[in-house]
Amino acid sequence: MSRNIVKETLSEGLQIGFAVILASIGLKAFLLPNGFLDGGVTGIAILLSELFHIDISLVLPLASIPFFIIGYFTITKRILFKSVISIILLALVIHFENFSSITDDKLIIATFGGLFLGCGIGMAIRGGSVLDGSEILGLYLNERYGFSIGSIILFFNIILFGITALILTPEIAMYSILTYLVTSKAIDFTIQGFENYVGLMIVSKKSEAIQAAFLDKIGQGITIYQGVKGHGKSGASEVTEIIHIVVTRIDTRRIHRLIETIDKDAFITEFDVNHIKGGKIRRFLAKTK
Repeated sequence: MSRNIVKETLSEGLQIGFAVILASIGLKAFLLPNGFLDGGVTGIAILLSELFHIDISLVLPLASIPFFIIGYFTITKRILFKSVISIILLALVIHFENFSSITDDKLIIATFGGLFLGCGIGMAIRGGSVLDGSEILGLYLNERYGFSIGSIILFFNIILFGITALILTPEIAMYSILTYLVTSKAIDFTIQGFENYVGLMIVSKKSEAIQAAFLDKIGQGITIYQGVKGHGKSGASEVTEIIHIVVTRIDTRRIHRLIETIDKDAFITEFDVNHIKGGKIRRFLAKTK
């Protein structure tokens, strides 16, 4: 096993371990003592635990089994294995963790419970794992029938919260919806919060040197356009290459410094990228990646 593989495995393991701790705090210190639900499989497990007075550390792995069976046909075996381990670890930590309820304020419970749980789920996804099987269901139905993953998860949770309102109370259902919304935003922020994407278009007489530096020091693919510069009163004057690269906002200063060391006169256009299909997030779940 190469050093890079060991390093990557260790990094993923640490992320998943930290994710489990965060999710368990959200559940044990906030949601479980107050009977609040979240969406997805976690919400199902909490609801079953409340109804039948069964320890959630037993219910959570059992409720995840059908989704892992679906995952067998949808996600890679490596991700499936890590997801099973993550769920088992979460169940064990919940069982042995001795957190007591921090507050009786329902708004704080819903907000911070969702925050901790969402950060945990998001961190697990970044580590190449899944802590909630509803994402697997969404991916499966998306690939098989073309439904939107977000729509599937939303519909799944509407049914769950509707059942909660009927079986428990409308108040718990409404606070659980708030928890779910906070959890969803926390997941998005954990995955993408520091990875807002920016597009850069670079025109330089030293294009080949900049391309080589990108591939060597940034380690990211680039796109090259053929263009013509010098349009104006004198007309087209020179055929040139236009470098197009999409990076995280946190990397832009590093790239600007790199370009400046090669060509201080390079023309750079920077713009926000609102949506990217595929890429880093997608590869955690897609079986073909």
